[in-house]
Amino acid sequence: MSSGFQFYRPGNDPSPGGAPGDGTPESTDPSSATLAEDAEIDLTEDPAAVAVRQVLDEIDAELVGLANVKKRITEIAALLMVDRARAQFGLSASRPTLHMSFTGSPGTGKTTVALRMAQILHALGYLAKPTVHMVGRDDLVGQFIGHTAPKTKQAIARAAGGVLFIDEAYNLYRAENERDYGQEAIEILLAEMESERSSLVVIFAGYPDRMDTFFSANPGLSSRVAHHIAFDDYTTGELAQIADRMLAKDDYVFDDAARAAFAEYLEVRVTQPRFANARSVRNALERARLRHANRLVGLGRPVSLVELRTLTEADIRSSSVFDAAAHTVPEGQGRDQGVQ
Repeated sequence: MSSGFQFYRPGNDPSPGGAPGDGTPESTDPSSATLAEDAEIDLTEDPAAVAVRQVLDEIDAELVGLANVKKRITEIAALLMVDRARAQFGLSASRPTLHMSFTGSPGTGKTTVALRMAQILHALGYLAKPTVHMVGRDDLVGQFIGHTAPKTKQAIARAAGGVLFIDEAYNLYRAENERDYGQEAIEILLAEMESERSSLVVIFAGYPDRMDTFFSANPGLSSRVAHHIAFDDYTTGELAQIADRMLAKDDYVFDDAARAAFAEYLEVRVTQPRFANARSVRNALERARLRHANRLVGLGRPVSLVELRTLTEADIRSSSVFDAAAHTVPEGQGRDQGVQ
């Protein structure tokens, strides 16, 4: 019994026509030989599985929280590893649908996870290259007749063999405008997602409520997306951990008073408009570093290594966020509800 799809083996770059060089799967299973019925496979020893485990560990180390996301990614990886093992016994293993939807607020790790997912799919032989081509509406939709199809097909061609990541995907569909060409782009995507499913994975990303509306208006698209993964907002405790990691990466630290002040900062900032999770944390730290640098230059004396590395309470509390803390924020206007 032959397997239902073919494996591309990373490191063996296919050439035109299916020879090594173009990413075309070259054999019907990872080992090129069907195993005997009494054979056993150690899933942990498969080189591809080792590579996947490394990527999963990197996701765990790189991203704070997101337990649900990590669980779903691990489950998808496990399914593909088992399918890979089944194929070695000649069991039927039709290629699973791998198109996905990532929903969540800005700064919750969607792009990072897309990059890691591309690495996983490449390691397991489902993609020819571990790359992500990121696009938005402007990259797919034209402004006049005959412009949309070439733009959409060009984006798909650039993503071929890897992942096409469509950010704010709901902007493709504008029901209120009868002359909008977004629907044409969607129809092309639908066709390519089906015909090129062996060489392309499409990930749609955006806010949960707007993505729900988008898929409801395009049921054919929704039916082709097998994995819907929700990225929750970070808690203030998780945001504080993210801040510590960002500072450590750049050889900065909070002193105790600054860490307490930053915790207060987060409690206020998450209630304000246009809050973007990890992105807002990064921006806050950049501004704190500006105030830190200005403070040190203003000292008019030599400074120590400790002073160069350490953010103090003054560097945090000088933020305008604290000035606005006394103002009442309308309900529902905290974490950004606008365009991602």
